[in-house]
Amino acid sequence: MPTEPGSGHDLRHHGDAEVRDDGRALVDLAVNVRADTPPGWLRERVAASLAGLAAYPDGRAARAAVAARHGLPVERVLLTAGAAEAFVLLARALKVSRPVVVHPQFTEPEAALRDAGHTVDRVLLRETEGFRLDPAAVPEDADLVVIGNPTNPTSVLHPADTLVRLARPGRTLMVDEAFMDAVPGEREALAGRTDVPGLVVLRSLTKTWGLAGLRVGYVLADPETVALLERAQPLWPVSTPALAAAEACVAPAALAEAEEAARGVAADRAFLLAGLRDFASHGLRAVSPAEAPFVLVRVPDAAAVRRRLRALGYAVRRGDTFPGLNEEWLRLAVRDRGTTEGFLRALGQALGA
Repeated sequence: MPTEPGSGHDLRHHGDAEVRDDGRALVDLAVNVRADTPPGWLRERVAASLAGLAAYPDGRAARAAVAARHGLPVERVLLTAGAAEAFVLLARALKVSRPVVVHPQFTEPEAALRDAGHTVDRVLLRETEGFRLDPAAVPEDADLVVIGNPTNPTSVLHPADTLVRLARPGRTLMVDEAFMDAVPGEREALAGRTDVPGLVVLRSLTKTWGLAGLRVGYVLADPETVALLERAQPLWPVSTPALAAAEACVAPAALAEAEEAARGVAADRAFLLAGLRDFASHGLRAVSPAEAPFVLVRVPDAAAVRRRLRALGYAVRRGDTFPGLNEEWLRLAVRDRGTTEGFLRALGQALGA
């Protein structure tokens, strides 16, 4: 796919490109969706909703359930066809003159802003500083600031207090929390906060629950912003099966299951990071501390390593499409220990270890 005009990076490249076509048979460490999902109970809820497909979708119950999950009035919730739709809505509906995206991070927000005709400025976080944010690096006159937390692809979890320092009157602060439910206790989350001016939080149900093919997410913001975005949506934007999934995934039992899964991810990530340290003598270095269900690694000749891994049966995500990174970076999804052990053996072969 061609590079976005003026961006210098292929902003539309995503991990799923690694496992299409001839990549379907590969072990997938390129896509950040939990491998053992959706669980059976969720498939049953979605399947049961198919009996109602003759009727137009009614999102009121799901919207109320999401609002209750975050302790918010329904006027602060907007359901969307995945977080990707929310990026497009914000780019088209918000009247901003100087949007700034903090990179490296998920590239769709910048792509959506560019598609909507905006000129986008970037704040590039540095490897030497652990890809940590200094709020002073964001231009004072930025009227839209976009940042992920935890951030894709760096796996950095920014302190909530640091992000709050970005907020000010006249500025929209958009925080992408698509992976926050994979953080035990969701520490540093801003979802549910109503005391931060201009705060817009995006959430996805895709990652933890394996619903990428269903497209479901939501926006949490002040009622005026929600109403503005809702007017920009087409009618019935979220399908009946997606609404059923949304309602199910924010129920107390589901939240408890997600918390247990997050603790499992943390243990599996620690196992992966320990294994990666064995390749330090080959120049491999992982960004740490990592807090998301993926890790970012720097390795010499990463493009060749990635090709060798494919030949050995493993797909990983190239990192050079993220602004702020180059061809030496790869992103690895956290998987169960058995899968990780096999991957580490393959990585050793790919590195000539």
